[in-house]
Amino acid sequence: MTNRLPIALTLGDPAGIGPELAAAAWRELRSTNQTFFWIGPASLIEGGVPVNRISAPAEADSVFAHALPVIDMPCHAPVVPGKPDPLNAVTTVASIELAVQFALSGEAGGVVTNPIAKHVLAQAGFPYPGHTEFLAALCKVPGREVMMLASPELKVVPVTIHVSLRHALDSLTSERIETVTRLTNAALKRDFGIASPRLAMAGLNPHAGEHGMMGTEEQTIIMPAVERLRSLGVNVSDPMPPDTMFSATARPHYDAAICMYHDQALIPLKTLDMAQGVNITLGLPIVRTSPDHGTAFDIASSVTSTAGRASASSLLAAIRIAVEMSQHRLGAKK
Repeated sequence: MTNRLPIALTLGDPAGIGPELAAAAWRELRSTNQTFFWIGPASLIEGGVPVNRISAPAEADSVFAHALPVIDMPCHAPVVPGKPDPLNAVTTVASIELAVQFALSGEAGGVVTNPIAKHVLAQAGFPYPGHTEFLAALCKVPGREVMMLASPELKVVPVTIHVSLRHALDSLTSERIETVTRLTNAALKRDFGIASPRLAMAGLNPHAGEHGMMGTEEQTIIMPAVERLRSLGVNVSDPMPPDTMFSATARPHYDAAICMYHDQALIPLKTLDMAQGVNITLGLPIVRTSPDHGTAFDIASSVTSTAGRASASSLLAAIRIAVEMSQHRLGAKK
């Protein structure tokens, strides 16, 4: 067990595909050392794969080869696949809280979060717009959270995240660009083992503003951040035209792209590789990844169903990246 801790996998919305994906991921990884345990109702897994209820993460490694380790956390209302119930939001949230607690205490190597339904949690009074902001609050670093989307071909980091496009443009500042880029640079070194990261800075406007003819934000907001970052030793490009920087010829020249708003980052990544896209939260004291898809209520089924329509590829990628990041962090501590 050198340089390895089990990964905590959260429940997500119990009426979604989370339970099915947890079982599928165990089937795929049970003969590997990429150990994880699930926090949720054991009854949602039973019948599909063998389950071993555990009381602490340290027990996961010894049972993982022959059963899915589960920290049993029953729901408050009956779970009907495809039909979310706000009464079960309490369990969804509690699963996240416990996973973060294990990661902060050093009992888990990181947290992988199954998909949640934001509107269902909102109906139950959940005050956060999503996982990312909630995790930052639990880790006591609100405002430092940075979202990275990663696939084998591309890593992207949006400066503004879950806000309207109009709000994103209004809230874009040199200071925010600098903060996000510095955290990205540090994470590439610490969590991915890239000694000298190369960062591509996206422009905001068509053709990166075309020298001010199509917008001046590149000159007034982005370049001041770039110059400050370079003075701190960060290897970052001038603002690049967003319509060409994600091409096959451009991507090999950088390790991650800093993007100005949500869709500028996510559209190219999901177009290139939706199946293996992984959501990673940078800026936290813990490792956190998540599959890059939603709850898929329309295809949710019990684990015993023969349908099996939900693909576990993104969850598997999220677990594998969480293991990789955890190992880098553990190695850095030695």
